[in-house]
Amino acid sequence: MANECQANDNHLLSVLPDIEWTRLSPHLVLVDMPLGHVVYESGDRLDHVYFPTTSIVSLLYVMEDGSSAEIAIVGNEGIIGIALFMGGETMPNRAIVQSAGEAYRLDARILKEEFHRAGPVQRLLLRYTQALITQMAQTAVCNRHHSIDQQLCRWLLLSIDRLPSNELKMTQELIANMLGVRRSGVTEAALKLQDAGLIRYSHGHIEVLDRPGLEKRVCECYNVVRREFDRLLPDLKAL
Repeated sequence: MANECQANDNHLLSVLPDIEWTRLSPHLVLVDMPLGHVVYESGDRLDHVYFPTTSIVSLLYVMEDGSSAEIAIVGNEGIIGIALFMGGETMPNRAIVQSAGEAYRLDARILKEEFHRAGPVQRLLLRYTQALITQMAQTAVCNRHHSIDQQLCRWLLLSIDRLPSNELKMTQELIANMLGVRRSGVTEAALKLQDAGLIRYSHGHIEVLDRPGLEKRVCECYNVVRREFDRLLPDLKAL
C-alpha cells in the first residue's frame, strides 16, 4: 500500500492511489546514491528515472569552461528525469548526488506508459513539475540578487527539508560548485553562520543547530519555494 510507506520514502510514491502503486511498485529498484555520483550528464538519454528517498540530487547547468551553477535540488519530495514526460528524451542538465543515500530507480518506459494513461500519475507529476519550475526560477533570482550568506541559508534549509535529519555531508568545494561562487566565499559565509551558532561545520560535515535562526536570516526565496511545494503537493488525496 502506497500510504504505508515510511517517512523516509519518496513522497510522490507514497501518495499514489493503491491501483497505481500496485502497477509501479514491482518495477521499483532501490539503489545506492553515493556522494558526488553523476546520475546524468547533460544530453544523456533518459533510460531510467529516480525517486530519491534518503539522498539529495542537485540539478546543475554546466558551462563550456566547466563552471557550473545549481538550478534546483531534488530529494524525497520529487523525481529525477522530468524531461522524459515533458516531451524530451534527454537530460538538459547534469544531475549529481549532493547528499548520499538511496533512491528508487524506475525504467523510463514504465513511467511513460503510466503517464500516458492520463490518470493520477500524470496529474501528480505535472503538479510536481510546476513546483520544480518555481524552485528553478527562484534560484535564478536568488543567485542574482541575494548575498552568499542568504544563498547558503536557502540551500541548507531546502536540503534539510529533504532529509530525515539536520546533518549533511558536503565539502565546501561542492557547495561552491552548487552555488556558482568561489570556495572562499562559501568558507566566509559558513564561518559567519557558525559564529552565529546556526551551524557546525567540520571536515565536510554540516549540522544545522538552529533552524529558526536560519529561517530568520534567509532571503524570501526559501519561503516562496516552500509555499509552492506545500500548495501543490500537500497530501494529494484529490488525485
